[in-house]
Amino acid sequence: MLSVINPTTGQTLYEKPSLDKAGMEQRVEASYEAWQTWRKFSFADRAVVLIKVARIMRESVDMLAIPMTEEMGKPIKEARAEVIKAAWCAEHYAEHAEEYLSPKTLPSDASHSYVQHLPIGPALGVLPWNAPFWLAFRFCAPTLMAGNTCLMKHDPHVPGCAEAIAGLFKQAGIPDNIMQNLPLQTPEVEAAIRHPRIQAVSFTGSGKAGSIVASIAASEIKPSVLELGGSDPAIVLADADLEAAADAITLSRIINAGQSCIAAKRIIVEEAVHDNFVAKLKLRLEKLKMGDPKEESTDIGPIARQDLRDNLDRQVRQTLDAGGRCLLGGEIPERDGFFYPVTLLVNVTNEMLACREETFGPIAVVIKASDADEAINIANDTEYGLAASIWTDAERGEAMAREIMAGQVVVNGIVKTDPRLPSGGIKRSGFGRELGPHGIMEFVNTQQVWVGPKTE
Repeated sequence: MLSVINPTTGQTLYEKPSLDKAGMEQRVEASYEAWQTWRKFSFADRAVVLIKVARIMRESVDMLAIPMTEEMGKPIKEARAEVIKAAWCAEHYAEHAEEYLSPKTLPSDASHSYVQHLPIGPALGVLPWNAPFWLAFRFCAPTLMAGNTCLMKHDPHVPGCAEAIAGLFKQAGIPDNIMQNLPLQTPEVEAAIRHPRIQAVSFTGSGKAGSIVASIAASEIKPSVLELGGSDPAIVLADADLEAAADAITLSRIINAGQSCIAAKRIIVEEAVHDNFVAKLKLRLEKLKMGDPKEESTDIGPIARQDLRDNLDRQVRQTLDAGGRCLLGGEIPERDGFFYPVTLLVNVTNEMLACREETFGPIAVVIKASDADEAINIANDTEYGLAASIWTDAERGEAMAREIMAGQVVVNGIVKTDPRLPSGGIKRSGFGRELGPHGIMEFVNTQQVWVGPKTE
């Protein structure tokens, strides 16, 4: 059984049955059978299905947002926005997949030589709890439009979200089984990856779990895409618009109670404006309201699980013990549920625990840098390489982006994922890309075609 704890109350919400080996086998085989038909659909016919799913989502925003709020504590206003963004992803690939996967003519000694991009079969998405709808559609929209079928192994803490997502495709009608829910217990995931019908694996989650998934997929010679953790730097230089930077970094740090891989986690501020910027950041952070995620006025909901909340507390306490100073928050509140307050830490160095580990919660950590060169060195001094932001003159920021070791760099803006742009990391933050024209190319057969006769 999959047991769901409501993080707002700390009480059991419900239990749902997991899938046994026979059930998994049936769904994988159904996915393979569906692929035999789906792969022959034209791009236009595939798009009709995705557009219908997106329309159902837009018509059912309030209903679909509720399981996110109940199962993992996402504030209701953010949950609604996530449903809309997931619908946008489906619409984007419905419109652009044919363009992204169009054949490419390449010169050779053939009369005609080109590359075409063909579907490879059922793909498995192993997904986390923190953005249940968005991450599911980030996986399935390009994969489906490429002509593959999808099996969604969602996090065991969001089974209601997984059922709702799979239900959207059932509501959309035929063809059946192109996107299925695979509610497995974690130990059963290996068997799913190794199943001979599964041709590719997409994983979003922790580095530890990602290394296990990648090694299993590699042992079966199956392609995989990994989007793992991050300790993303936000560099604020002396010539930055400090008001705009403080607004964006505050939002980046507290979306989904800070439970985001691409949130600004290490805020690296040039010494000349450090104190001024910290004051602006504190002013914004202390205005945020922590509370019941079902309330429209709530900015910060609970942490998704007790163990995650307790780990945040450990990271903060060890950072303070090492010499950091807490200007805001830093104490587990006396209330039901798994809440952790917005916390602001200063006097932090890059060697302290809150910088060396990923902080998955509303903890803003500020590091002082003497100049831009030191800021870049601090930003790159991490095992992660997911995303980064730079606040400075735009031309200077673009030049600095080349020096940042991350898969995504934003100059004078908030780091976010966008269906139009590729997203992914380097180093311990994973490999491969999702979204944009690059993401849809991950799970296709890039097939070379040589047509004779040979030319001189």
